[in-house]
Amino acid sequence: MGLGPKKILICDCEGTMRLDGEELSEALGLDGPLAVHRTLCREELDHVAAAAREAGESFIVACTQEGLTFAERLVAEGIEAMPKLTNIREKAGWSDEGEDALPKMAALLEEAAFDFPDVATVAMESQGVCLVYGGGEGAVAAARQLEGRLSVSLLLTDTEGVLPLGAMDLMVSKGKIAGASGHLGNFEVFVNGFAPLRPSSRDVLSFDLARDGAASRCDIILDISGGSPLFPAHEKRDGYLRADPGDPVAVQKALFAAVDLVGEFEKPRYVDFTGDLCAHSRSKITGCTRCLDVCPASAIQSDGDVVAIDPYLCGGCGACNSVCPTGAAAYSYPPNNELLARLRRQLGRFSKAGGGEPVVLFHDSEHGWPLIEAMARFGRGLPSRVLPVEVNEVTQLGLDIFLSALAYGAARLVILGSPRKQDEFAGLAEQIGYCETVMSGLGFESGLVTLLSEDNPDRLEEVLYEKRNIAKRPAADFLPQDAKRSNIYLAAGQLHKAAPQPVDLLPLVPGAPFGAVKVDTEGCTLCLACVSSCPTGALGDNPDLPQLSFQEEACIQCGLCRNTCPEQVITLAPRFNFSTGVKDRQVLYEEEPFCCVSCGKPFATKGTIEKMLDTLAGKHYMFQGEAAERLKMCEDCRIIAQFETKDEVMAAGERPRPRTTDDYLDARNSGKDENDI
Repeated sequence: MGLGPKKILICDCEGTMRLDGEELSEALGLDGPLAVHRTLCREELDHVAAAAREAGESFIVACTQEGLTFAERLVAEGIEAMPKLTNIREKAGWSDEGEDALPKMAALLEEAAFDFPDVATVAMESQGVCLVYGGGEGAVAAARQLEGRLSVSLLLTDTEGVLPLGAMDLMVSKGKIAGASGHLGNFEVFVNGFAPLRPSSRDVLSFDLARDGAASRCDIILDISGGSPLFPAHEKRDGYLRADPGDPVAVQKALFAAVDLVGEFEKPRYVDFTGDLCAHSRSKITGCTRCLDVCPASAIQSDGDVVAIDPYLCGGCGACNSVCPTGAAAYSYPPNNELLARLRRQLGRFSKAGGGEPVVLFHDSEHGWPLIEAMARFGRGLPSRVLPVEVNEVTQLGLDIFLSALAYGAARLVILGSPRKQDEFAGLAEQIGYCETVMSGLGFESGLVTLLSEDNPDRLEEVLYEKRNIAKRPAADFLPQDAKRSNIYLAAGQLHKAAPQPVDLLPLVPGAPFGAVKVDTEGCTLCLACVSSCPTGALGDNPDLPQLSFQEEACIQCGLCRNTCPEQVITLAPRFNFSTGVKDRQVLYEEEPFCCVSCGKPFATKGTIEKMLDTLAGKHYMFQGEAAERLKMCEDCRIIAQFETKDEVMAAGERPRPRTTDDYLDARNSGKDENDI
């Protein structure tokens, strides 16, 4: 029996959870009952091989624990197809509410049938050149363990207690690393106090004369110095291994990991960056710096008018994707629209199968999954209404995900983060704050999105089993769009329709990426510098008329228009506009065009010409008499008039006489105004 093209195999794991093949088949909308296996990984293993032969790669096995067993059997029988594994045991069946988990199981199987697109990768190559950085005999012992497996250099921070080497089988020096850059296969370190070991060392280590500013390259860095990490967000830096020298187990783990870092490697290109959408800067005037502010790995740098993301340094936290208002920095592991499509299908299936008030639990595999597993094995397990959704990093989530999930029918959202990564939560917390403002501003319950930084499964249970009275909302079914802001406005529009207290305009805090621009029309000259600086096209001109227009839906409040305006007449008004007018282009300011007094062609605004005449005509020596009249002409007629004048072509009135110090002194002594000289 299949879910679309997928064939499904389910197992009640020796009767430890309730499974009804007929009910589950009906919940999935299938034609006939699903066969419920008891020991699919043992006596009934032949059924997996049979499904592989029948369905090829298009089949699902609802068991993750025995994935290796399934793979070994298929390889032994020469079957290349491998099943797609999903977990309905720890996530649904092993729970105090397992008897009511049928809708959730259907949703989990629906999710498993969803195929994410392939992700682009970047290649790294390591020759095994390793720098061991630390002090004392512990560092020497660690370096000796790696010698023979890697090409090892030892940089000692402390030589106390270190005996001279019996054999110079290690390249040894002392010093302190002052700075480091790079990644696996391409590190560069800068050392102060660098001094190589002398081979003549007898009873104690002796070194050459120390010098600062020494530089060296390596493929791997093993840091057991016990000092501060060499890199920000060091755990995300490929090839940099750091362990507490006082923890022998941690040191051994790092040594094992170092040995494996030889060869060619691929890592996902976590973020797709589109420079044309970037609102960081225009003409060296800075606007948006959101991604620069939140990147924990320093993988994002400004190169002038746009930012550049180094895929080799990017650790995949996705914080830039979370806060980027334009979608220029778009997460691709998976893309946001693919994640939304998965949420839409999962929540839709849960509802169709009879589930109610679903709670979406966003978590990662490294931190979140162990807590879920601990709850299932030793606690109450996940509640039947909680749908776990695994993402690469919870910090990749943003307002588009939150509003869309709530619009698709989620009663509330819980985001499970690691306490060890709390310093990376600033961007995520900001996005949750925007969601709270929107939802509470529409009259919905507060606290519908919860960020839980917790490593205690008991505390996670308390939060998930908490009973809350949340008014039921109709579920939307819009298709996710590629553009981030399109999904935000689609979801917000659906929530606005269901709002207990709908409002058209909702004020936001300064810095929010939604809002309007206000123009002081009395000071505006319609130079349109703001139009050329606007990165999203929110501000526009009219090729036929002196006109400035604005589309609020496109405005991200980057401030480039305000910072570029020479007259300083633009201010920002952060707000969320739920009205249909947010998509319309509205005229902010327009003027009557000024037509050339010679040929009649419109070439400027009336206000601009009047201001020029008021400022220059009769007051500046180059704009006297007929010369002032040329200010009213277009660029072509002005040149013609200049050459048709009876005076010399380059004549421009009498130059004022230079004033000397004696002129000023005479004027002062005679009581005259110095300006009358």
